Amino acid sequence: MAMTQDLLAYYEQDREHDRLREGRGRLEFWRTQDVLRRMLPPAPARVLDVGGGTGVHAEWLAADGYDVELLDPVPLHVERARELTGIAARLGDARQLPVPDESVDVVLLLGPLYHLTQRADRVGALAEARRAVRPGGLVAAATISRHSAVHEGVRQGFYLDEEFRTAADGAAAGGIMRSPRSGFTAYMHEPEEIPPEFADAGFPEVKHYGLQGAFWLYGDVDDWLDDPERRTLMLDALRSMESVPSLLGVSGHILTLAHRER
Repeated sequence: MAMTQDLLAYYEQDREHDRLREGRGRLEFWRTQDVLRRMLPPAPARVLDVGGGTGVHAEWLAADGYDVELLDPVPLHVERARELTGIAARLGDARQLPVPDESVDVVLLLGPLYHLTQRADRVGALAEARRAVRPGGLVAAATISRHSAVHEGVRQGFYLDEEFRTAADGAAAGGIMRSPRSGFTAYMHEPEEIPPEFADAGFPEVKHYGLQGAFWLYGDVDDWLDDPERRTLMLDALRSMESVPSLLGVSGHILTLAHRER
């Protein structure tokens, strides 16, 4: 990631640890887990979790039997991840991975592309993932959808604030969100932008998965997630429409998968 002081200060508040572990963030977590469990090679394949935060995904991957190494540019995240069982964790940057060529089976970029606002850096991170993964290996990258700040702002009422509204409208128009609330800058993708970035990194074919659909915007989504029966219905519904092109952009996050050629 491009680790600015503002970004480091935000993540050093330890606000990332619970983001996907509670509340409506669980929808993104469970959907990411669902897609990856269908697409990952069998354990004990070697997984490099780049920008893996405090280990929210590394934890279940290790429990599933994968050989997991987590890289993150935030020292607090690395310290937290090292407390988890079966996970190696160290500082690292998505644009310069500290691993040999063709040394892992899977590279996960479930956060770094958010904070690489320059296209060249995003393509560079994807190219680094391609370098690190073995022929036939999998690269999975998450991106934030272009209009998600407007959607989230309306849902939570932030959009009534002129400063937030200006930032969210700017993100919808040009992709760069300079958040007055969180204090950092992020890049938000249109779905059609993603395949050319993968292609320039050496991946001519990709597959998109909308993680939350429109359900993340529903006021009662927590009630659905709390109820195992309703949660199963919601997750099944999302799986049935996860790659419908007309619905991708409404999802808060898109997961894009590609395999390195053999």
